Amino acid sequence: MTLIREDDVIESVADALQYISYFHPMDYIRALGRAYALEESPAARDAIAQILTNSRMCAEGHRPICQDTGIVIVFVKVGMNIRWQGTKTLEEMINEGVRRAYLNPENRLRASIVDDPAFTRVNTRDNTPAVVHVELVAGDALDITVSAKGGGSENKAKFAMLNPSDSIRDWVVNTVPLMGAGWCPPGMLGIGIGGSAEKAMIMAKESLMDPIDMAELKARGPRSPIEELRIELHDAVNDLGIGAQGLGGLSTVLDVKIFDAPTHAASKPIAMIPNCAATRHAHFTLTGNGPAYLDPPNLADWPQVNWTPDKASIPVNLDTLTPAEVASWQPGDRLLLNGKMLTGRDAAHKRMTDMLARGEPLPVDFTNRVIYYVGPVDPVRDEVVGPAGPTTATRMDKFTEVMLAQTGLIAMIGKAERGPTGIEAIAKHKAAYLMAVGGAAYLVSKAIKGARVLAFEDLGMEAIYEFDVRDMPVTVAVDSKGTSVHKTGPADWRDRIAAARAKQTA
Repeated sequence: MTLIREDDVIESVADALQYISYFHPMDYIRALGRAYALEESPAARDAIAQILTNSRMCAEGHRPICQDTGIVIVFVKVGMNIRWQGTKTLEEMINEGVRRAYLNPENRLRASIVDDPAFTRVNTRDNTPAVVHVELVAGDALDITVSAKGGGSENKAKFAMLNPSDSIRDWVVNTVPLMGAGWCPPGMLGIGIGGSAEKAMIMAKESLMDPIDMAELKARGPRSPIEELRIELHDAVNDLGIGAQGLGGLSTVLDVKIFDAPTHAASKPIAMIPNCAATRHAHFTLTGNGPAYLDPPNLADWPQVNWTPDKASIPVNLDTLTPAEVASWQPGDRLLLNGKMLTGRDAAHKRMTDMLARGEPLPVDFTNRVIYYVGPVDPVRDEVVGPAGPTTATRMDKFTEVMLAQTGLIAMIGKAERGPTGIEAIAKHKAAYLMAVGGAAYLVSKAIKGARVLAFEDLGMEAIYEFDVRDMPVTVAVDSKGTSVHKTGPADWRDRIAAARAKQTA
């Protein structure tokens, strides 16, 4: 009978969470490297290059792949012959490991978890509690899989109760475009089929813990109907042309995972959850011989991709930016931003719009300024700011009309597409929306040479900062006329892919 010590669980969880914050799973890196080599879309290829470069920088510097260091989700298989030494419950052990990992002074991770979710939404400050799934199994070992799931991809989870005769393929192909690009493709899709409503969702999430093996599966051929469906869905989703960051291209998903379970004869529950470009998970086993420590990957295994700005990129001086210059930008233009920009995301926008509604002055002047939708990681050592990638811009759409109409703001930076409300406001006020690459947070942070909090310090990472940037890369995603590259790019590549498929079968 195995004796599992409380401290061993805590230390192992803490170590694994630090590990996955800066080391991508190598199966993902290999798959993304293959996608980069095959990609034909210049915009998508540039985005993938940024993600791969960022990944290697994080592996070298032991800093987070993404500024959103995730909600911790843990799958635990407890051998029934285990004995425990300690006073904490299993969830308390895991949460202590989370606390130690996220407060580690050498690589402090962003605390994103809020309590009282329906009302006050107060940050717990240490990223606890984790979401823990426990299963009792035969044996005398403790198997733990830890993951850190970013909000951008988690928010795109989908669920349906299909009729037994409904097509799974049709539901997936029709649903993926509704997810937009806020989940930061290229990534994975986890699908759960059957069971009950909650079982399908858990299966979809757990399937994302499996390694990417689509290339190997295609090479050897499917051995079951589920494997045939995986291949069919992988190809059908990529044929949509959504591409990296939703800009249009050949690779939207690198793999599709499917778990299934028996279900009621009248039901066909189906859940789909994407994993983003910052996919983070690791597995370890405790057998009573002390903590488990994960071996670091070999840096030589990363593709030799070193992103540099496109020579055609347009330099922009934010300190002298005018509405006329913003109006001159064209969809798809690549810009290099220099000077001072403001930051703000959900909580700051809510507070500012409430102040404006009450007729109160804002603490910051937004006249002819640019705002970056970001919640950065705290800096360590000599950093001015930690990893600082963009958050999903659509969440700010409901604030955009007020901000553009009443503050003097002329441009915004985020990730993924803007919705109809946001685009309408942008076109009305002749503003622009610029897209930074999700999944390149550490790379982006290197362009930030100064950072100071200007307002709402109590909001923590959601405070309003002023960043001083040098050559920060962005793409004009919505121009002053309201043209969105997240609509034109995928449409173009969907047609190109369909034409290529037709030519192959002719």
